[in-house]
Amino acid sequence: MVTTHNLGFPRIGAKRELKFALEAYWKGQTSREDLLAVGARLRQQHWQAQSGLSQVPVGDFAFYDQVLDMSFTLGNLPERVQGFHGDALDNAFRVARGRTAGHSECCGGSGVQAGEMTKWFDTNYHYIVPEFAADTTFKLDASRLLAQLDEARSQGVKARPVLIGPVTYLWLGKAKDASNKLALLERLLPVYAELLDQLAAHGAEWVQIDEPVLVTELDTDWRHALSLAYHQLKACRVKLLLTTYFGPLGDNLHLACTLPVAGLHLDAIHAREELMPVLNLLPSHKVLSLGVINGRNIWRTDLQATLAWLERVHARLGDRLWLAPSCSLLHVPVDLNNEQQLDTELRSWLAFALQKLDELRCLAKALTHGREAVKDELAANAAAMASRHASPRVHKPAVQAALARITPELGRRHSPYAARARQQAALLKLPPYPTTTIGSFPQTPEIRQARSQYKAGALDEAGYQAAMHAEIARSVKEQEDLGLDVLVHGEAERNDMVEYFGEQLEGYAFSQFGWVQSYGSRCVKPPILFGDISRPQAMTVAWTRYAQSLTTKLMKGMLTGPVTMLNWSFVRDDQPRADTCLQLALAIRQEVLDLEQAGVRVIQIDEAALREGLPLRRSQWQTYLDWAVQAFRISANGVQDDTQIHTHMCYSEFNDIIAAIADMDADVITIETSRSDMELLDAFEHFHYPNEIGPGVYDIHSPNIPTQAHIVQLMRKAAERIPAERLWVNPDCGLKTRQWAEVIPALRNMVEAARTLRAA
Repeated sequence: MVTTHNLGFPRIGAKRELKFALEAYWKGQTSREDLLAVGARLRQQHWQAQSGLSQVPVGDFAFYDQVLDMSFTLGNLPERVQGFHGDALDNAFRVARGRTAGHSECCGGSGVQAGEMTKWFDTNYHYIVPEFAADTTFKLDASRLLAQLDEARSQGVKARPVLIGPVTYLWLGKAKDASNKLALLERLLPVYAELLDQLAAHGAEWVQIDEPVLVTELDTDWRHALSLAYHQLKACRVKLLLTTYFGPLGDNLHLACTLPVAGLHLDAIHAREELMPVLNLLPSHKVLSLGVINGRNIWRTDLQATLAWLERVHARLGDRLWLAPSCSLLHVPVDLNNEQQLDTELRSWLAFALQKLDELRCLAKALTHGREAVKDELAANAAAMASRHASPRVHKPAVQAALARITPELGRRHSPYAARARQQAALLKLPPYPTTTIGSFPQTPEIRQARSQYKAGALDEAGYQAAMHAEIARSVKEQEDLGLDVLVHGEAERNDMVEYFGEQLEGYAFSQFGWVQSYGSRCVKPPILFGDISRPQAMTVAWTRYAQSLTTKLMKGMLTGPVTMLNWSFVRDDQPRADTCLQLALAIRQEVLDLEQAGVRVIQIDEAALREGLPLRRSQWQTYLDWAVQAFRISANGVQDDTQIHTHMCYSEFNDIIAAIADMDADVITIETSRSDMELLDAFEHFHYPNEIGPGVYDIHSPNIPTQAHIVQLMRKAAERIPAERLWVNPDCGLKTRQWAEVIPALRNMVEAARTLRAA
């Protein structure tokens, strides 16, 4: 039989069991033992789901984040939590969230500063950034990984431990001083060697060691670090499967093939063109693992087309060929069989994690026993491929014609920013350091209950609208009482910032249980973008108009931008992403113009995911940025000069794309800076950003409540880089995941901080 294996499995559970267990524990409603029991049940279920594979990953399960777990395994704890004693899991939650279960901490219950979060390569998964300094040391604590390995082996699992490789671990982290991260490799490698030897002593034959840094552009020092690391680790008593994913190896191909490891994993979905060079370079004693099933998207694999090239590789390699998904299945939902509301045709085009493993088994069986052994599976697969290719639901001539009519003028404002700013100031009459929020307010139990009843048919349209109006009225009153300058309606009616819009656009479909982890207990259910996009009717105007009727203050219209709609959806793979994005831009543009026609003079178009769509190789960035910025400008720039356009970006290092952000020409941009202590504003020391900016001062991903003094301190740091007259004061993201009891005091402190800044 062909060796089959998996690089990682979704850990949240098919029905988000881990999410609910974590949140109950953090609220103090359940015990640590209850949480650990849920984790054990999920691991058992996931290992059982992967039965039949030749090797099953162990150690890919994390209660919060796999990078954070690696930091604890390596003894790399931030100094601010080193003084805490007791349970390591609770200490990990302190790093991730700023506090742990029940919020009972030292120092008056204020917790500690949460670790910085950023995107995992070009995905929508967020990891906790490792922190380094010149004096950082490492000390092994393998207890978590060894316990999971023993647990798996006791259940008869063909276990293979999973590690983040040493060079990728350093690459993912951030030096908190001026030190060179690579200088720590000499201290780090002995800890990795000790860990590998302990795994060998516990019976591990193979260890998966992830080095996705190999698909990025590396300078000589980082390439040398990879060579040094694996020449030092080759003495360990386990076989290493070096895994790369998310893209081609490029100029790292020769290095990856010649490192002294027992096997190499190539992402054959995104690096098919490198297969022959790898086959020619890879030594004859090494295993080649090919990622032949897309671990990043939910479309069925074309099995016959895959077999057409895979059979030749198998004939050449024989037992040295291993098959796997392209990357961890962390990025896709668990089980398509739970979806009972998708229509039959569309459902036949899809594959979630469990179905992807079935596809993997089918390919392996075909290679081992011939296509005749799986003829029924291949016939069903071919029918689904043909159905999708020919479907009129996918291809719409009117949308394609609208795309062909796009001209450069669609992306231009009437006047440059300086002229627009004068008109907007005269119309809006905002004070210095104007205050606003990013859009959403807490999704209360009442909101969720009304939405659930409405979807179930237990609440009619009028009843649902009345319930949402009541929540909007509450949000408006709270903002007026707090003294915010530009209000939002709170987005009570929105289940998700992408799904809400996708539900009202032609070309989207939606799952019931298609949840994937974004960070910690935060899960998202990406819409399925399967066909050409169009907007049948207005999506937000009625809600915004109602909110404006409740106040004389400015009400901000809230939209999700085309690039974020694209990057946070499961996107069709049968046309260029740029074309799909421009279709979305035309639809959002219609909504912007309708809001302006309704009298809304401040409109925010969120592009939270702009940076995460960047190709992993810098040489390819400009092509992406060209069409991404064009799409935003098309969506935003049909308005009059005195209509103020905002955009928002969260948890993205954007210093290296600041010129592209300036090219978006939004009148105001709001960004995340609270966890990075305003480090993200360093770009403005060397780049003259012309427009207004709101550096987020309230970390909404932590239950900690920022003090007025802390916000003033952050804003004064910002004013060292941005002229004060162009600064806004705002949280770093939407507030839907927080509770009113946290939001009100935090925003009160924010408003008071703005008043202090104005007085000064």
